[in-house]
Amino acid sequence: MRLILLGAPGAGKGTQAEILSRLLNVPTISTGNILRAAMKNGTPVGLQAKAYVESGKLVPDDVIIGIIEERLAQPDCANGYILDGVPRTIPQAEAMEAKGIGVDCALSIEVEDDVIVRRMGGRRTCRDCSQTFHVENNPPKVEGFCDFCGGELTIRKDDAPETVMARLETYHKETEPLKAFYEARGKLKSVENQPSIEATTAAITKALGI
Repeated sequence: MRLILLGAPGAGKGTQAEILSRLLNVPTISTGNILRAAMKNGTPVGLQAKAYVESGKLVPDDVIIGIIEERLAQPDCANGYILDGVPRTIPQAEAMEAKGIGVDCALSIEVEDDVIVRRMGGRRTCRDCSQTFHVENNPPKVEGFCDFCGGELTIRKDDAPETVMARLETYHKETEPLKAFYEARGKLKSVENQPSIEATTAAITKALGI
């Protein structure tokens, strides 16, 4: 299955992508993780991306599509993949189509803005491996430290309330129109916000028929 996850920042796309990756046995391609690694390593692309991310703006299309195209050419994507964080705009979606990057389904996770702001305020990200946790919904086993590598958990600048509001504004303007884009192609499925990660997963697997 070739799947795109849509939804506002903080809707739970990354968490659900990891779960679906295990269920479907296909890799998750997260542009956020790829870009954060580049920013942490101080690469030219990473430094360029950092200015955009920290101001709540979108990273330029040519950077995003190039990263994705290279990643999808790797052997582990032969049987499918899950795209988390791309496309973010209709031009990106059109560019992906033009390059033959196929999609079977675009799944939209629907969450209200006020819920997003509260949720992202509790998010913590590992300084070393970029794994994410939440103080209420998905807490680490040891407070302040990553379950996977033991790294220190931090609050990312783009999870601060003022940045979240800017990102939501950008989402509604730039990314939400993708729902109509994929609906017109008969590929959109939507799942309403659920009270837990497990309930959201159950709603998604039902929608996808897996």
